[in-house]
Amino acid sequence: MTEQPTAPSRTPRAVGPAVVIGSALEWFDFYLYASMAALVFGPVFFPSASPAAGTLASVATFAVGFLARPFGGIVFGMLGDRVGRKAVLTLTFLLMGVSSGLIGLLPTYETAGILAPVLLVVLRVFQGLGAGAELGSAIAVSYEHAAPGSRGRIASLPALGVNIGLLVSSLTVTVLTSTSEEFLHGWGWRLPYLASFALVGLGIWVRTRLPETPEFERVSRAERSGRRPLRDLLRSDWRGLAVVMAITIGYNGVSYIFKTFSLSYLTQFQGVAANVGAFGVTLASAVAIATVPIAGRICDVVGARRLVLLGAVGTAALAFPFFWLLDSGHDLAIWAALVLATGIVVPMMLAAQGAFLASQFPAGVRASGLGTGREVGGAFSGGLAPLAALALVTASPTHATWGVSMLFLAGALFIGVGALCDQSRRVATAEAAEAERALRG
Repeated sequence: MTEQPTAPSRTPRAVGPAVVIGSALEWFDFYLYASMAALVFGPVFFPSASPAAGTLASVATFAVGFLARPFGGIVFGMLGDRVGRKAVLTLTFLLMGVSSGLIGLLPTYETAGILAPVLLVVLRVFQGLGAGAELGSAIAVSYEHAAPGSRGRIASLPALGVNIGLLVSSLTVTVLTSTSEEFLHGWGWRLPYLASFALVGLGIWVRTRLPETPEFERVSRAERSGRRPLRDLLRSDWRGLAVVMAITIGYNGVSYIFKTFSLSYLTQFQGVAANVGAFGVTLASAVAIATVPIAGRICDVVGARRLVLLGAVGTAALAFPFFWLLDSGHDLAIWAALVLATGIVVPMMLAAQGAFLASQFPAGVRASGLGTGREVGGAFSGGLAPLAALALVTASPTHATWGVSMLFLAGALFIGVGALCDQSRRVATAEAAEAERALRG
């Protein structure tokens, strides 16, 4: 991929901490909800249903957040292209942190009746709005601050933050599920949510120190005020938008089945203790923290597209063996499955997506393109795929998983097709021509 002429000569030191710490704190809250929806929220907020139906209902509230994420991605993406990436990252952190903290103060169904799950859904919507703007904006900031030859590594920093957030979240879940069920379903699950209030101040301080990107600052205020990013995106860069949506549909569906459905499947259908699956995700998260920077550096050598394609192949290869390992009932086999999927294949793809997805758009619509493409695509897969997987297994008299394996294969197909339709050369050529015209003018 040809480097854009506006790339800075070096990456500011504040970019790494601001992107990694901010993303880690935001996605700690988001993944914590995923785990609690699978393990706790059923009996706490939906106790009148059967255990299977209660779990299904709580996982459905997880899907609600994904339905809200497109609105966050679109609205905050446009704001990112008009008022700046830095302001949007600060605002989304505040939205995510406060809504997560309030979840820890919610009454249960036993004390408040139907009001309890209604409030849970409302706060989940606000979480979805914040998360919908987070990763796309963080990718844009990292990519635009990166020096030539380091865009794969720097643009993988949001993926590193995501996996640090997952590690801390899974460690938290592992500790909580190792306690008594009475404590977990009582006050135990609330503690990490209440901690979000304390983390909001740290996140705001970190992100206010983040410099604005040079590609955004070079555009005059008059030009930004007259810009209509979403209209321009749909008119001129719809191909890049389609690429991002296809990859996100495949990636998010695969990722959240690996990370959330597997926990429900192990506890509900295989009788495996909840802390076994949670510890497996913890191990996988630790491996992912090493996988992401390695993958980012490889992107700078062989290209991000090749790594995305390799991730698609890896996903297809794990479609059936993943469940063979889970069904063995052996802790080591379960942990191996989670490490292969969540520790290597999934984070490798996410790290490569930073540079690859950002290169699908010119700077003027990059935040809008990333936010719209990732979150609209994710709404159709990330929230619904775990729900569909759970429904498929529940509907099977023998709790067969072949239908879920087919979902993995479909996800790999979307990822592969999206990578093969790479638009980065077209975008780079158009930006180079525009820069040349500006110099002549």
